[in-house]
Amino acid sequence: MARTEEALQTAAPLPGSRSGPPATPDRARRIRRRLERLLGTPMTDHNQILPLRNGDEIFPAMLEAIRAARRTVDLMTFVYWRGRVARDVAEALAERAAAGVRVRLLLDGFGSRLIERPVLSRMTAAGVDVAWFRAPLKLSPFKQNHRCHRKVLVVDENTAFTGGVGIAQEWAGDARHAGEWRETHFRVRGPAVDGLAAAFAQNWAECHDRLFDERDLFPEQSSAGRAAVQVVRGSAGIGWQDMRTLLRVVLESAEERVRLTTAYFAPDDDFAGLLGATARRGVEVELLVPGRHTDKAVCRQAGRRLYAGLLDAGVRVWEYGPTMMHAKVLTVDGTLSVVGSGNLNRRSLDHDEEVMLAVLDEELAAVLDAHFDQDRAVSAGVPADAWAARPWSHRFKEGAVAPVRRFL
Repeated sequence: MARTEEALQTAAPLPGSRSGPPATPDRARRIRRRLERLLGTPMTDHNQILPLRNGDEIFPAMLEAIRAARRTVDLMTFVYWRGRVARDVAEALAERAAAGVRVRLLLDGFGSRLIERPVLSRMTAAGVDVAWFRAPLKLSPFKQNHRCHRKVLVVDENTAFTGGVGIAQEWAGDARHAGEWRETHFRVRGPAVDGLAAAFAQNWAECHDRLFDERDLFPEQSSAGRAAVQVVRGSAGIGWQDMRTLLRVVLESAEERVRLTTAYFAPDDDFAGLLGATARRGVEVELLVPGRHTDKAVCRQAGRRLYAGLLDAGVRVWEYGPTMMHAKVLTVDGTLSVVGSGNLNRRSLDHDEEVMLAVLDEELAAVLDAHFDQDRAVSAGVPADAWAARPWSHRFKEGAVAPVRRFL
């Protein structure tokens, strides 16, 4: 974690990379007021958002926070699978529960179905309160498609984590090879912790009859840093989601540069058109997605169907090389970062419970832009002329996924 804390203080672009546009107070004020008014959610000031890059930084920070808990630990996740990481987190939760800390664990009924039963038994025996969000066999077919994809950890009501990480061995390491996924997660301190706690509470309330107890003190959050943060919750259901409004406002507010990294790129044509329109009005738009190491090949093909239109509009597309790219990060004009659990696919935008942070903090944006530079250096660009001449077999695969695109 020390490596990332130092990077947040001394971030600079890599040699030869294009530096971001200079941020101005007016630019930040404009986008802040647009986000607050059009989403109806105020930003909070005085937050600290610390980026954690890959499992070697993410899990030690999360485990340190859990082990230091004195009153409460609330953890919700879509993925809780297998391996040493899953056992280490379970042991830390179990130890705190046995010591008298209230520990609540909310698992998605579909995404966490691969959890090891001895691990689950160890936690419940120690007193961890485990709840399952929408267990598939107990749901109507309609509800089964709407999952809890949020990843939130809140400790003692004053420290939180969110981002893309799952509790599984795939996320261990430092993205050195195909067995270690590339990820970015975030530690949050300050008033924005309340928004993440609310995201947990919203889904816990659906699964449990008790929302809080005497160990919840509801303290005022102290000043922790300089970041202004808006916490945006996307909820599963029919209708226009706040996630879509957030991304639309951000893209339409961009003036010079947009950089997007996403694990699953399969939006609808309207959102792809918005990306293209952003590039056509002169904004530099870069999109970084998984390459051949994706864990969802069908989703990759659905996204590739959109490349031609994006490339024609001037969007630059990169496919990550070393391993599965699972990060979800968007930066705009060196000023704003949008991070959290959501992907640029129909599932995140239309179907699943998600939580995102819109962060006004130039230092954070600089760190995330430097990460993008590093990731782009080991990615393959998609040239427009070569893509237009791709084999018919590639076009067939892209078209074949059309019937299931809305579920990806």
